[in-house]
Amino acid sequence: MEIEFKELVVLCDDELVSREYSSAHLFKIREEWDRLSKWMSSYRYSDFSESVGFAYCDEVFGSHILTDNISESDRMGIRAVRMLTSYQKDGDFEFRTPRIEQIYSGEVGKAIESYLSHTRNILHLSEKTVSNKEHYLYKFNVFLNEQGLLLDDLNIDKVEHFFTSMRYSPSSRHNCASTLRIFLRYIYENEMTRKDHSLYIPVNNYRKKSKIPTTYDESEIRRIIASVERSSAIGKRDYLILLLAAEYGWRSKDITNFCFDQIDWDKNVIRFYQSKTDVPVEYPLLSSVGNAIIDYLKHGRPKTDAKVIIVAADNLSKGKPLSSPTIHSIVSKYMRRADIKDWKNKKHGAHSLRHSLASNMLKKNIAMPVISTVMGHQSTETTKIYLNIDILKLKQPPLPMPKLRSAHFKQGVQ
Repeated sequence: MEIEFKELVVLCDDELVSREYSSAHLFKIREEWDRLSKWMSSYRYSDFSESVGFAYCDEVFGSHILTDNISESDRMGIRAVRMLTSYQKDGDFEFRTPRIEQIYSGEVGKAIESYLSHTRNILHLSEKTVSNKEHYLYKFNVFLNEQGLLLDDLNIDKVEHFFTSMRYSPSSRHNCASTLRIFLRYIYENEMTRKDHSLYIPVNNYRKKSKIPTTYDESEIRRIIASVERSSAIGKRDYLILLLAAEYGWRSKDITNFCFDQIDWDKNVIRFYQSKTDVPVEYPLLSSVGNAIIDYLKHGRPKTDAKVIIVAADNLSKGKPLSSPTIHSIVSKYMRRADIKDWKNKKHGAHSLRHSLASNMLKKNIAMPVISTVMGHQSTETTKIYLNIDILKLKQPPLPMPKLRSAHFKQGVQ
């Protein structure tokens, strides 16, 4: 997307304003853009590009990606410049500034890029799935280059050396092995290697173990919802999103897919098929949710022909459906604003609010089949994971203990 530098800055500035960035945050970003403009003038750069932006970051901040030793102000500077480069390239800001620049090098790198192109353009895998594959294949590429190995040099010992050097957890090793196995099979079938090296990837018996879900108590949930500034259009939208996640326990995909035809205003119910399980669910239309929907539709929702209720408000994507990562970012934003204790070190997306709803229902002694119905689980076996988080009940004895001085203990006395 060819845009003159000054016009690019204006477009990005308008985008930040539409997304309701705070005045203090806007001031800092504008300061960084002004510094960049002066730097370009000093080097007589007439055109802005990603290479120019990265050269500026490398000189001024020592890097154009995030590193552990970089200061908070330098992080802001890098983010400001990368806003310009990503908007110029893709018409939108990148989701977050990367910590690792994944550049695939050598003959192995070419094979990896060919495979990743196949996953995107032929298999049409989701970007999240492709990103997961990129993570493991990048590390594999680095390892082979450091060892001076080509793909046809692989054997069982070298593959095991790679896994050992990565020090993966059982789950990460399982996911990495699956990625490598599929990749190596692909390049063999496309005649990039002499033999099928996927046979060297050992099959493991890893089984995903149940983990205790992250939850927040009812007082924390109330603080999160109360932290929304509901006078703005974005605030009205975000308030509705938080209610759907906290009051109903909806997954992010169900929130982004929420449509007008799912609401029966006459019977005050919401009905739809869950995106993950395709299980039909029905919820009462709570007054808090109904009022939030009406308020958003009247005073917050941009004009759009979209069938979904909740849409983007920023200039570039205005009126378009939101993505699941955006829902995650919105929930995280208000956890931070509500100053929830230790939220960064816990799960903090919409799914954590879903887990919290089930946990808080369990604490109120609501029957497991009822919780299962609310969650839209096909079986109460799925719901039983929430038994792990009611610590107080787990500490209680399963059967009442009889009094020590009672007939129960006298029966065994001779």
